[in-house]
Amino acid sequence: MLTVFDRLNLYLDLIRWNRPAGWLLLLWPSLSALWVAAGGFPGLHLLAVFVLGTILMRSAGCCVNDVADREFDKHVKRTAQRPVTSGRVGVKEALVVGAVLAFAAFLLVLTTNVATIAWSFLGLVLALIYPYAKRHVSMPQAVLGVAFSFGIPMAFAAVNGGPALELFGGTAPWTSPGFWSGVWHSVPPLAWVLMAGNLFWVLAYDTEYAMVDRDDDLRIGMKTSAITLGDADVPAVTAFYLVFLGTWTAALWGMLHPVVWGTMLLVALAQVVWHFRLIKDRTRDGCFKAFRLNHWLGFTVFVGVVLAV
Repeated sequence: MLTVFDRLNLYLDLIRWNRPAGWLLLLWPSLSALWVAAGGFPGLHLLAVFVLGTILMRSAGCCVNDVADREFDKHVKRTAQRPVTSGRVGVKEALVVGAVLAFAAFLLVLTTNVATIAWSFLGLVLALIYPYAKRHVSMPQAVLGVAFSFGIPMAFAAVNGGPALELFGGTAPWTSPGFWSGVWHSVPPLAWVLMAGNLFWVLAYDTEYAMVDRDDDLRIGMKTSAITLGDADVPAVTAFYLVFLGTWTAALWGMLHPVVWGTMLLVALAQVVWHFRLIKDRTRDGCFKAFRLNHWLGFTVFVGVVLAV
């Protein structure tokens, strides 16, 4: 019979609490977008919403992903002992945990504005779709890229989306004339450009992640970018990094201090070279180390935005 403490440890294992790199990969581009949208410090409220919301949604995503992949994970050494796969946490139990975490994140979104709330529903759909894309899409990392980048338009909506939602009294905002037009225009073209650029960063680090399990994935029939790219995986990952940095530089160049941003860019490019050296021999350890260290690249870009805006 498991104690409450034992059950809590299982849940922490389920949401990968001891591996914060996952939520950091989500956090840095969202915070960068928040700073760009606000033209500087966005305020403690929005900062808290996006930090806590990112952690909660990534944790909820782990629950859904483990349920969706439980049969595949049995055949992969690295994932065979995950709580759902090993049977230590039941499928329904994992989904309940995920639903509670997602609901907590939604409560945070309710403190922002109606535009952000509207966009959050699309973000939730994307988070639910990704775990199943690996069965049908040759490069599911692209789907993950859209899902993991969706904090960017939500950050712009949180800054530009108008007044907070009136929870009690008043009419439903979505029935108001021009509501959906306002939701769309709360996210400017710049946000979509940054999101597109960030998608390439996700392609880079999640391809590194897929390179770790390439042999296992081939055996069980999983679709990944590492398999699709084949021998072009290392140059493709390097190119993805460069497209990411190039897109953000082109989009933000007129808004940021060029010397500060240029310095950041040199530090980021040095990390790209480091990643190339880690993955060029395609060893499991090298590819996994490269993946785990990606949050430093995101942090570098975030610092560049904060100091240069």
